[in-house]
Amino acid sequence: MRFKDLREFISFLESKGELRRIKASVSRELEITEITDRVIAAGGPALMFENVDGYDIPLVINLFGSHQRMAWALGVDHIDELTDRVRQIIGMAQTPPTGIVNKLRTLGELAGLARSQPKTVRSGPCQDVVLTGDEADVNMLPALKCWPLDGGRYITLPLVISRDPDSGRRNVGIYRMQIYDGRTMGMHWQSHKVGARHYRISEEKGQERMEVAVALGGDPTTMWSGSMPLPPDMDEIGVAGVIRGEAVEMVRCKTVDLEVPAQSEFVLEGYVVPGELRSEGPFGDHTGYYSLAEDYPVFHLTAITHRKDPIYPTTFVGRPPKEDYFMGKASERIMLPALQMTLPELVDINMPAEGIFLNLVIVSIKKEYAGQASKVMHALWGLGLMMLAKTIVVVDHYVDVQNVSEVAWRVATNLDPGRDILFTEGPLDDLEQASARPRYGTKMGIDATAKGPMDGFQREWPPDIVMSDEIRRLVDGKWGDYGI
Repeated sequence: MRFKDLREFISFLESKGELRRIKASVSRELEITEITDRVIAAGGPALMFENVDGYDIPLVINLFGSHQRMAWALGVDHIDELTDRVRQIIGMAQTPPTGIVNKLRTLGELAGLARSQPKTVRSGPCQDVVLTGDEADVNMLPALKCWPLDGGRYITLPLVISRDPDSGRRNVGIYRMQIYDGRTMGMHWQSHKVGARHYRISEEKGQERMEVAVALGGDPTTMWSGSMPLPPDMDEIGVAGVIRGEAVEMVRCKTVDLEVPAQSEFVLEGYVVPGELRSEGPFGDHTGYYSLAEDYPVFHLTAITHRKDPIYPTTFVGRPPKEDYFMGKASERIMLPALQMTLPELVDINMPAEGIFLNLVIVSIKKEYAGQASKVMHALWGLGLMMLAKTIVVVDHYVDVQNVSEVAWRVATNLDPGRDILFTEGPLDDLEQASARPRYGTKMGIDATAKGPMDGFQREWPPDIVMSDEIRRLVDGKWGDYGI
């Protein structure tokens, strides 16, 4: 299952009964959010709004708003298929193959990975129409005002593309953009994100401009790839190609020296000026609270290119779960094998919707020595954006971390607060509202594993209450006789 562009994915979803076309007239201000919020709460489909007041551009939303649609977007029926694929790739890197058959198979796999790397093409549909000068006006987009106290209208599903001024490496991230006017937008590069690092380096170098391109739409895997918490030296476009099993075609922009996915619906080309900041926000954020107004860089538009009869893709966030939860859950499952490569005792991980990704991280481990839960907590806090995790809960390997009820029971019954709660300090997310100072504060680790002699626990730990297998089999065999 592979989709060339957004249009193919929309057609596929429609064939599966997972997309509804809305022909009624709707407003981009608040109304679309309220409609979509109700649909998400009911576990409903993606929505195509064909008649947005004042616009002849259709708007699509909630594309990724279920586990099934998210899996389809990545070319599989279940995300675990991709988890296994990543584990296989990591295994090839860790264990050289033996025997001619295995070596040939591995060679074929590696050749496939090489063919999945981005491919530059001379032209693409995203440049069917080119608008520059006064013709380039971002107000042509039916961008949403999502919540009542938002500071304005926002572009919420952009792939923001920049290059490291030192290494030239590309970064692709989903960063919201507040529309100030037809030619300027706020660029919400949070402090710990790679885009913000590129901006800081440009500022340190005294550069007059830092070029930026913004892609809207494209194949669904590439659209999603900007949400992945990858290391700074990994190219999101390359990873998207590996997941798709086919290279993402890239085309050079018209007014900036950057490449964008050729199948995008829209591309905004422009630049930021290092040192130029403007108040951005408030914005109804994925924490369920408004992120308040703060100063962020300003994006200056130099060109808009788009496909013929373009479609505008968007999303909104708010009190979870929303569409972004399903996007984040896919990242969690795909990143699990990489985490296990660093932490082999790690069995599973869950970042539940209520924890807003980083406020609550639950992991299960195979415990073998004293202090191992604490070791895992500190190791996670030292891994990339996991440094922002506010609370980490560690449970035993046999606990289903995806079952939050079971986790809550284990924490409530296994916890001795004086012994099992660890406090430390470190960086926190830009959106963290509870810490006394911005972007820094207290973190908590909870060791909810069972305790024994190796932990210095002198009492006998009681066994779980579990029915015997013999009685389970007996009842299974007689179930029909009970008349229940």
